[in-house]
Amino acid sequence: MTHLRSRFPTMMLSAAVVTSAALGSTALGPEALAAPTTPDPRTEVLAPDDSPASEQVATGRAADPVRTTGRGPHLDPVLVDGVTAPVYSYADAIRETVWVDLGMDLDRDGRNDRVAADVIRPAEPAALGEQIPSIVNVSPYFTCCGRGNEAQFKTYDSDGVPIGFPLYYDNYFVPRGYAVVLVDDTGSNRSSGCPDTGGEASISAGAAVVDWLNGRAAGFEAPFGGAEVTASWSGGAVGMIGKSADGAAANGAATTGVDGLRTVVPIGGVSSYYPIWNSHGTWSGYPQSSGPPDRLNPRAQVLCAPLTEELEELGGTDGDWNDFWIERDYTLAADQVRASVFAVHGFHDVNVAPSQFGRWWDALAEAGVERKAWLNQAGHVDGFDLDRAEFVATLHRWFDHHLFDVDNGIDTEPMIRIEHAPDEWADEADWPPASTRLHTLWPALGDGTGADSLVTTGPEPAAIRTFVDDPERSRHDRALDPEEQAGDRLVFLGEPLAEETRVSGTASVTVRVRSSTPLARVSAALVDYGPATIRDHAGPGQGIRTLETRSCWGEGTEADSACYLDTETTTTRVDHQIIASAAADVGRFESPRYRVPLRPDRSYSRTFELSTTDHVIPAGHRLALIIAGTDAADTILPGERPEMTLELAGTSVSIPVVQDWATGGGGTEGSRIEERDTGR
Repeated sequence: MTHLRSRFPTMMLSAAVVTSAALGSTALGPEALAAPTTPDPRTEVLAPDDSPASEQVATGRAADPVRTTGRGPHLDPVLVDGVTAPVYSYADAIRETVWVDLGMDLDRDGRNDRVAADVIRPAEPAALGEQIPSIVNVSPYFTCCGRGNEAQFKTYDSDGVPIGFPLYYDNYFVPRGYAVVLVDDTGSNRSSGCPDTGGEASISAGAAVVDWLNGRAAGFEAPFGGAEVTASWSGGAVGMIGKSADGAAANGAATTGVDGLRTVVPIGGVSSYYPIWNSHGTWSGYPQSSGPPDRLNPRAQVLCAPLTEELEELGGTDGDWNDFWIERDYTLAADQVRASVFAVHGFHDVNVAPSQFGRWWDALAEAGVERKAWLNQAGHVDGFDLDRAEFVATLHRWFDHHLFDVDNGIDTEPMIRIEHAPDEWADEADWPPASTRLHTLWPALGDGTGADSLVTTGPEPAAIRTFVDDPERSRHDRALDPEEQAGDRLVFLGEPLAEETRVSGTASVTVRVRSSTPLARVSAALVDYGPATIRDHAGPGQGIRTLETRSCWGEGTEADSACYLDTETTTTRVDHQIIASAAADVGRFESPRYRVPLRPDRSYSRTFELSTTDHVIPAGHRLALIIAGTDAADTILPGERPEMTLELAGTSVSIPVVQDWATGGGGTEGSRIEERDTGR
């Protein structure tokens, strides 16, 4: 990908723009909401000054291009062994806060919303008027839930100057010539405004900071009013990074195509908000604004209540796909992405389902976006805690290449690093592998004493099975004891596999069912039955354990250590694994935009995708398809418990199988998943 950046004349920016005067406080109105007598720089910087709203600068991302004046030469990085070397002082780095104007007023206080950007950058390039690239992390969790494995928070000195920057990005990259900018998402910590669940405000928080770093948006020395601050030290090249909601902010900003954003690194990041609350139309039961209740600062908790209520109404509680969710589906705007993408995701992530990665990855591929991915068998875990030295080295070279234009060859190396078993990593050219093909399996009747069959020979005509929805049971409950009869599930179990088989990508299920009630849900799960030692992704650390020892990554100060608790892989022994699953509202067989009431005398076909996966099934294991009703792990009770009739002739599962995967030497006996359909 070709990157363009402007060159500007020389000018220097003075350091440390935060003053104690910018940290004043005032009551919000009701006595119960009055500010405490001792100001807390994390929450008390949001009181407006006395200037009228008309005097506030409202430039946002549409700011006048004249702000791009006053630039100096770009920093020529110091390279050792092909990577940027830590030659700048972390202790002497410039630390400052700038409030960036978003050009909107979601908290409706009559003033433009501003996000607080805490900046740390090396002093030496600034003294020479040299411009440097920036690494940006937008998060709502810097003072609510913490970041990283140790739940680190931002900290400030008595004047409100940032001195503690969560995570290792600052410790490691600032000495190498980068600025690190940690941005409080709208309504959190020291930012004004309101979150809007991945909408315009969520996207603008990152995009506006990129614009400010490129001279196109206004920044100020205070949350309200205050003198304007320019980023004349910035060369304009920006990378965004972050885990979970932070990764979503990076993905969203990338879809704006904002000039200067060269790369994003979403770690367990959201790419579409609809599936989080509505899996194929099955509403989870939680309002779309749900999240940690203390992520908003005290001011936003009051001012954002009306917007939150409006957003919940727009999102709905019926599972309908509508314009609200379309706006929040970044995959639909993948063709607008101009940045490269380095994604990190776990195939057992229950916080941000792996399908969030799968759909984003496919959309980026179709749009021709430069991509790289680290894929693993853990849950919601950062690459830093999976394979620390290798991940930091990869991230270092990735940022060097995309932000400093270092020709280090990372763009020609294998696109994928993937974990197939605990700590067994492989480099691969693409994902899914090019030889992956869809294979179709069908359910078939058994002898009636245990599980039915899963076969490759085609559908069985006129056969039916029935079950009764039990919304108190989950896929985890139903995967137990597959040979035993259970009234709320149907188990279709294949024969032992003759050879090791790799499933890679997104499977889909088609069911044909009748329901005794107008509302019905159907769920499906692919299960690998057989003994295995796996990452303990369902355990407390979702596949890792935090140790008492520390290792250091960069430089630190007394207020911000560069040493982080080490981790190790945790494993567990299992007799089965759920490798992909999903649930769907049967009544949305015509359109995801609305539900049709079901008639008991009519059969309905419903096709839906299962969760994205990459899983190696050993020879001798058995693959099963489980069909049931409501999955209690993901959705609320439907209010009724319909009896469901499954027509086997109209039911099948399409599974992405890697054709040239090396066999495990499982012999010649048993079944083999044979190709029925082709395509990726």
